[in-house]
Amino acid sequence: MSENKRFQLGTIGALSLSVVSSVSIVICNKALMSSLGFRFATTLTSWHLLVTFCSLHVALWMKLFEHKPFDPRTVVGFGILNGISIGLLNLSLGFNSVGFYQMTKLAIIPCTVFLETIFLSKKFSRSIQLSLCVLLLGVGIATVTDLQLNFLGSILSLLAVLTTCVAQIMTNTIQKKFKVSSTQLLYQSCPYQAMTLFVSGPFLDKFLTQQNVFAFRYTPQVLTFIAMSCLISVSVNFSTFLVIGRTSPVTYQVLGHLKTCLVLAFGYILLHDPFNWRNILGIFVAMMGMVLYSYYCTREGQKKASEASVQLQTKEDESDPLIGMETGAGATNDVALPISPVGKADNDLRARDYNR
Repeated sequence: MSENKRFQLGTIGALSLSVVSSVSIVICNKALMSSLGFRFATTLTSWHLLVTFCSLHVALWMKLFEHKPFDPRTVVGFGILNGISIGLLNLSLGFNSVGFYQMTKLAIIPCTVFLETIFLSKKFSRSIQLSLCVLLLGVGIATVTDLQLNFLGSILSLLAVLTTCVAQIMTNTIQKKFKVSSTQLLYQSCPYQAMTLFVSGPFLDKFLTQQNVFAFRYTPQVLTFIAMSCLISVSVNFSTFLVIGRTSPVTYQVLGHLKTCLVLAFGYILLHDPFNWRNILGIFVAMMGMVLYSYYCTREGQKKASEASVQLQTKEDESDPLIGMETGAGATNDVALPISPVGKADNDLRARDYNR
């Protein structure tokens, strides 16, 4: 199997793992918070990250991956930024209506496209932009209801969008710049993310819920769901870094909206949540946008691979006569004869689609 096909299969596996684990943890957390009354989201996230770090440490001890240290300042800054973005998203939800919070999440994609275009000189074709517009329209129809604005909530939402976009872009660029895997990056940054949320989580949760996480009554059922949530989070955190590293921040956000649609559908089927024609229409439009985005990304990836193949072949053809002259092939005494290009085996190309 060629490297290109192996990479494609690995990407499909990463996307599937991300969808399954994220939908599972949302359903688990919904039962934990709605049915059992445990509404301390920020503190719970810090526990997720601590369990993830412990799991990765065990995996490192078992030599399932290799530890690769790199610039400590980058790791610390990246980890703290990720923790801050999670805290700001939770604050945004606390200070805004659910509808405005959904608008905040929708704004992450265009903001990521803007930042990558301005600072990383990335180009997004009109076809890609159109498919993203269709996707955002569909998710907006399905999820956005009331839009109640306030000054503090708007500022928090803006900061949440910016920090989330920068953190996701850094996830992709750090892996490429320092040539580290998603596992290596997650292992090194996880303690700083967990520490940021572990310190700030109880205060944020008390401010938002008016309850003390340490005074909560932890029944066996609550502890069981917390344990399940933490175990699933290992897969969620790992697949997040894996997907962003293999694809792009924008693709990860598109995948995130797919998860939203699936959660809505599963909530209706399994939990009998209220559902209306707006949800159905929105999910249908969003799915169309996702299909278009996948199609155009695949087509443009194949086009880039084809262009790279042509360029490589051209370079080989140009370099062959020089090789022939240096080795004396095709020359007889002082007479210069036409030199035929030397045949070479085709090289496998690695097509890696990097575009939030």
